[in-house]
Amino acid sequence: MIPRAITPKMVDLLTKFPILSLTGARQSGKTTLLREQFSDYRYVNLEQANVANLARTDIRSFLSLYDNNVIFDEAQRVPDLFSELQVMVDERRQTPGQFILSGSQNFLLMNNITQSLAGRVAIMHLPPLSHMELTAADMMPSTTDEWTWRGGYPRLYDIDIAPEDYFPNYISTYVERDVRRELGVQKLTEFRTFLTQCALHTGELVNYAALAQGSGVDAKTATGWLSLLESSFITFRLYPYHRNMGKRLVKTPKLYFHDTGLAAHLLGIDSPEELLFSKFRGPLFENAVISELVKQYQAQGKRPHLYFWRDTNRKEIDLLIEKGGSLRHAIEIKAASSYDSHAFGPISDLSSQLGLNSTDCAVVYGGQESFNTKFGRLMTVNQLDQLVV
Repeated sequence: MIPRAITPKMVDLLTKFPILSLTGARQSGKTTLLREQFSDYRYVNLEQANVANLARTDIRSFLSLYDNNVIFDEAQRVPDLFSELQVMVDERRQTPGQFILSGSQNFLLMNNITQSLAGRVAIMHLPPLSHMELTAADMMPSTTDEWTWRGGYPRLYDIDIAPEDYFPNYISTYVERDVRRELGVQKLTEFRTFLTQCALHTGELVNYAALAQGSGVDAKTATGWLSLLESSFITFRLYPYHRNMGKRLVKTPKLYFHDTGLAAHLLGIDSPEELLFSKFRGPLFENAVISELVKQYQAQGKRPHLYFWRDTNRKEIDLLIEKGGSLRHAIEIKAASSYDSHAFGPISDLSSQLGLNSTDCAVVYGGQESFNTKFGRLMTVNQLDQLVV
């Protein structure tokens, strides 16, 4: 198993909370990680019909069999489980480390946790493999473009399956099992089209009307489907920075994917070489850098405070990082592997207004060299951990 950066934090939280919940996209490696790391816990898969049937029809007898040190996988399939676990952990005065809950359908899982287990559960999210994890495992693709194109789903590295074979099956499984069966979406053809429309708008301001029109549904449906994709850890929205800056800033978020390999597949990009010549190279690399930072924050159990800047004069900064109510970094993201000093232009124009100096500014690019300039730092993807505050 490729070591996951989330593991130390996950182990630590289980010594402090009675229940640990691990969520994340389907096939992000949750079950493998939990069974490997917590091999002394019994594993119960609630997708097994006979197991789930007992849990649904006689939850107390079920929990008499599995009353402690248990991993409940796909726990959202048995809603009554959560209220019963609440009673059990409270009777034991919330002794740490009793149960682990995991599931691929985050919306249903979190809804049950919120209703029954608030304050009793530590919540962690496992994304696909990060650049940092692949590098540590000596499994990084040979170029930045290949990393962007391939993405980070573990099976692409564990068994070396080709992305063109992997992603069609991934999408079919996700649409059929999560979207149709779990969440009741009936317009599956339109939903698949909607997925592609989201990929076409990667890195752009979210335009619900355009997403709806391109998918053949109304704007209300498109808005609901985007929330569904976010709850499934397929997409996320990056919001504009607005703190104390008046009314000159846009208020619409940007759209990104948690995994650029999936986005590249939806765009029909069949190789790293094809990506190199694609108009989507820039947006996908920008997406890859931002999602990498999100992964590194999640591995530490931190909530990332990431934003972008765009004002009514069309001045824009790709990424701002905030901590404690103040900005710490301003970052431009460029896919090119060669350095262009003009890349610092937007940051230089706005840094004084944002209260930042050159040491707080950076350009992350697709090259391999890094150095300081009078405008700020030129950084590679390998150095993104330096931006996590």
